[in-house]
Amino acid sequence: MDAELTALSLAIGQAATTCIATIATAESCTGGWAAQVITHTAGSSAWFDCGFVTYSNAAKSDMLGVQDQTLATHGAVSEATAREMALGALMHSSASHALAVTGIAGPTGGSAAKPIGTICFAWCCAGQPPSAETLCFSGDREAIRRQAVIHALNGLLARLVESPPQAKSAKTMPSMP
Repeated sequence: MDAELTALSLAIGQAATTCIATIATAESCTGGWAAQVITHTAGSSAWFDCGFVTYSNAAKSDMLGVQDQTLATHGAVSEATAREMALGALMHSSASHALAVTGIAGPTGGSAAKPIGTICFAWCCAGQPPSAETLCFSGDREAIRRQAVIHALNGLLARLVESPPQAKSAKTMPSMP
C-alpha cells in the first residue's frame, strides 16, 4: 500500500481509538478497497467491525436493507441509496460509524445525468442521521476508484475526529431524515 493510503489508515485507527469507535463499510464501485485501507494497519480489529461489498442492487437490498423503491426511484448511484447503504451497514453490524460508496467508475455505464466518475458517498454515526454528497472524479477506472476511496475515508476521518467517545454498549440507531 502506498504512503498516502498507509497514512490515512493510521490516522483512522488513531481517531477511532481516541473516540472508542468501531467502523463498518458499505461499498459498491470501490469493491472493498476502503475496508482494505482501514485494515492495513495492524490492530485494526480493535476499530473495524465489518465491510459489505454490495455491487448488485439485490445485494444492496438483501444485505443492507436498501429499499427497492429507493433503487427504482433514484437508482443505485444516488445519495438516497448511499444514505440507506450507510444506515444499513450500521444496522447490520456492531459499528458506531459507517461509510458508503456507490458510483460509476467506468469505463462504461455513464449517462448524461450521471457521467462516468459520478460517485455518491454517505457517512453515518450512531444516533445521527446519515449525511451524503456526490462528486464527479476524472481519470481511468483505477484513478476514479482511488479518489473515491480517499474521499470516503477522509470523510470518515473527519467524523471520527468530531465524535465524542462512544459507549460501545449504548448504540443508538439513527433514523432517516
